[in-house]
Amino acid sequence: MQPVIKAEHVDKIYKIGHLEVSALKDINVQINKGDFVSIMGHSGSGKTTLLHVISALLRPTHGEVFISGHPISEMDDSELAVVRGKNIGFVFQTFNLVSRLTALENVMLPLWFQGIPKEKRKGIAMEYLTEVGLKDRTHHKPGELSGGQRQRVAIARALAVDPDIIVADEPTGNLDSQSGANILELIDKLHKEKGKTILVVTHERYVAERADTILHITDGEIIKRETEHKARNGKIRRDYK
Repeated sequence: MQPVIKAEHVDKIYKIGHLEVSALKDINVQINKGDFVSIMGHSGSGKTTLLHVISALLRPTHGEVFISGHPISEMDDSELAVVRGKNIGFVFQTFNLVSRLTALENVMLPLWFQGIPKEKRKGIAMEYLTEVGLKDRTHHKPGELSGGQRQRVAIARALAVDPDIIVADEPTGNLDSQSGANILELIDKLHKEKGKTILVVTHERYVAERADTILHITDGEIIKRETEHKARNGKIRRDYK
């Protein structure tokens, strides 16, 4: 099976004046279609940088990242934007919604970039807002929605282009516990019922445990891989490497 995301010997180095800061060190990751993977680490561990590099938001300093078998080093910025727009749906902690647009218009936005006609954009956006439980909030702007509702709009926007991969960076970070639980249930549903490949960054153990595989990152290095297995008696076992 060809992985949907693969990173080979990836380093990421930031230059700050005369200093070089190593954010990622010799990262090797393979994510297959339908996997649910979480990246767990404390603040400053490199987890968000890793997420951004393997989802092609950032280019690695050394090594290679492949998206559906295609090396991103061979793509220019416009080609990368097309890959991200079609293959990956992004959900951010801060929602990243356009405040002057309604929920419906926010979900329609990535479809506009793909040149889809207006009426078709509207139909797709309505479908996904209904799916995330916001059919009655389509004409509300972000400032008129709760945090949980805004995150649901962000998920609907991510789904609008029907991507293979959903990438979520601390998706419950700005939510109360009940709203956070609802968002996690929705992400679980996308994985189990829609077969989406899910990649989540978190510093919370209870969020990470939703995934089949947890990558533990410290100081820019993956120090441990934790994989969930279901035993014959139905109990869940986690193996560590």
